[in-house]
Amino acid sequence: MRNPSIDRQLVLVTFGLILFGLATLYSAGQTDVPTRAAGAWERQIMWVGIGIVAAWIIFHLSLRVLEWLAPALYVFSLLLLGVVLLVGTGAGTAESSHSWLSVGGHQIGQPSELAKVATVLMLARFLSGRKEPPRSLMDLIAPSLIVGVPCLLVLKQPDLGSALVFVGIYFAMLFWTGVRPRMLFLLASPVISLLLAFNTLAWSFWMIIFVIILIAWRPYVWDWVVFLAANVAMGAIAMPLWKRLAPYQQNRLLTFLNPEVDPRAAGYHAIQSRVAIGSGGWFGTGYTEGPQKRLAFLPEQHTDFVFSVVGEELGFVGVLVALSLFLGLFLVLLRIARRATDPFSSLAVFGIVGLFFTHVFENVGMTVNLMPITGIPLPLFSYGGSFFIICSLCLGLALRVAWDSRQSGYADT
Repeated sequence: MRNPSIDRQLVLVTFGLILFGLATLYSAGQTDVPTRAAGAWERQIMWVGIGIVAAWIIFHLSLRVLEWLAPALYVFSLLLLGVVLLVGTGAGTAESSHSWLSVGGHQIGQPSELAKVATVLMLARFLSGRKEPPRSLMDLIAPSLIVGVPCLLVLKQPDLGSALVFVGIYFAMLFWTGVRPRMLFLLASPVISLLLAFNTLAWSFWMIIFVIILIAWRPYVWDWVVFLAANVAMGAIAMPLWKRLAPYQQNRLLTFLNPEVDPRAAGYHAIQSRVAIGSGGWFGTGYTEGPQKRLAFLPEQHTDFVFSVVGEELGFVGVLVALSLFLGLFLVLLRIARRATDPFSSLAVFGIVGLFFTHVFENVGMTVNLMPITGIPLPLFSYGGSFFIICSLCLGLALRVAWDSRQSGYADT
C-alpha cells in the first residue's frame, strides 16, 4: 500500500472554481459607475487565504472529534439563530430580513451558514448511529426535528433561500442513509400539495393521484393517515397563508411567475439578470465588457448575481465551463463519500454535497428566473467572508475523509 496523499482531484477542481470566481469578481468591479463591487476581488483574496487556513485546520482534526463536537456545535448554532432574530440585519437582495449579525455597524456573518454545517454533522451523527435506515414516519421524527428546528428559525428571519438549503440537506442525507425513494416522495408531497392548492382543479387532480399512490404503495396505516391529512391541510391553508404574507413577499412570488408585473421594483432583479445572460449568446460580450454589468443595471453583481456576469461576458461557453467545474466538484465529493471508512464520514460528505448542490441550483436558478430571488450566494464565486469560510471548512472535512480512506487502502482510479 502506498503512502496516503491529499486528494488532488478535489484540490484541483476547488482551486479551478476559486480562480474562476476571483476572475469573475474582478470583472464585476469593472464598471462605468461607482458600485459596491469595486475592489471586491481584492478583499475576496483575503477571505481565500483565511479559508485555506480554516480548511487546513479542519483537515488536521480527527473526524471522531468532529463527531463528538457535533451536538455542541448544533446547539451553539441554534443559539446564534435565536440571537439574530432579535438583533439581526439584512443585506443585498435580502435587505428586509434579519439574517446577519452586526457589531458597530459592520456585518460579521450569517449564523445560518454555520447552522447548515452543524446540522449536517448532527444529522450524520444521528443517522450513523442507527442499525438500519428509517423505514416509517415514526423513524423520521428525530431527524426531522434536527433539520426542522434550524430551518424554521431561518425561515422566521425570513430567509427562504437558506431554509431551502436545509431541506436539500435533509433529503440528500436521508437518501444516502438508505431511505426508500417512495418515502422521500411522501415526505415531499405536502409541499407539492401546497403549491398546487392555488388552482382548485390542479389540486383536486393531484389529490386523486396521491390517494391512488397511497393505495398502491400500502404504507403503514399511521403513515397513510398522516400524509393524507398533511396534503389536505396544505390545500386548506394555502389561501389563508397567502393572505398573511407581507405585500413584498407576495410581490416576490408574483414577479417570479411574471417579472413584468412589477418591472421597476420586485421584478427588476429578475429582468436585468435575464437580459444580461440572454445577451451573452454563445461566446459572450467579452471579459469585463458586459454592458449590463458596466452600467450597473445588473444588481448585486458581485454577490447574488455573480453568475449573471459569467453568462453576459463569457456566454454559453463560460456558463458551461462553470457548471462543469461544479459538476466535477460534486462527482469528486460523491466518490469520497462512497469510499469513506465509516458511516458518519460518508454521511457528512454527502450532506456537504446536498448543501453545495442546493446553493448552486438555487443561485443559478434565480439568475435565469427558474427560482424565486432569495438572496443566496454561489459557492466559491460570490463575494463574502462567512460563506466562503464555511465552504472551506466543508472542503477541508472532505479532504480529511479522503485522507482517512486512502490510509485504509483506497487508491486513485
